[in-house]
Amino acid sequence: MSPRRRPAAALIAALLALPAAGCSAGGTTERTEQATAAAVLLGRFEESGVTVTVALRDWHDGAGTLELSFTPGESGFHLYATDLPPNGVDGVGRPTTARTDGALGTTAPLTVAAPVRRLALEGVTGTVPVYPDGPVTATLPVRAAGTGPAAVHIGYAACSETDGCLLPVDDHPVPLDITPTGPTAAPTGSTPTSR
Repeated sequence: MSPRRRPAAALIAALLALPAAGCSAGGTTERTEQATAAAVLLGRFEESGVTVTVALRDWHDGAGTLELSFTPGESGFHLYATDLPPNGVDGVGRPTTARTDGALGTTAPLTVAAPVRRLALEGVTGTVPVYPDGPVTATLPVRAAGTGPAAVHIGYAACSETDGCLLPVDDHPVPLDITPTGPTAAPTGSTPTSR
């Protein structure tokens, strides 16, 4: 073999070890795109047996997507679907909700990428729409309506077919600060905007 030729595997390994064209230690377009795609945590709380996180994804030109993760603390618990009536069916259940106020508005309704199943319960007329047991992630498209204080108000209820329901959460505020570069977690102790 000629001393100038390398085996293909060695050549590929050498190329993979090189930095991509245009990269510098100070940052690159590739790194910016990765950072844009990564979720930025804006808030987290635990109430009524569910841990909720609020994160921001894909913020561009004053708009992006809030990603809300709901994780029941015990197995066998589910959340109710977003299309459940506000007071449930015959008073049973509460919908999974999120709304914004202050300097942050929504551009589309809250959606959940999980199948909905219809649960028949004793003493309830009709069926109740619920998500599968376990964690659920919802998305809410948002747009800045200026700068300043804002909040995401979150509602949900967790239930188990065998262990009953936990107290519903209604309008739990997660305070935010809308800056020229996008939403950030509000400073500790700040008062969220009201309805």
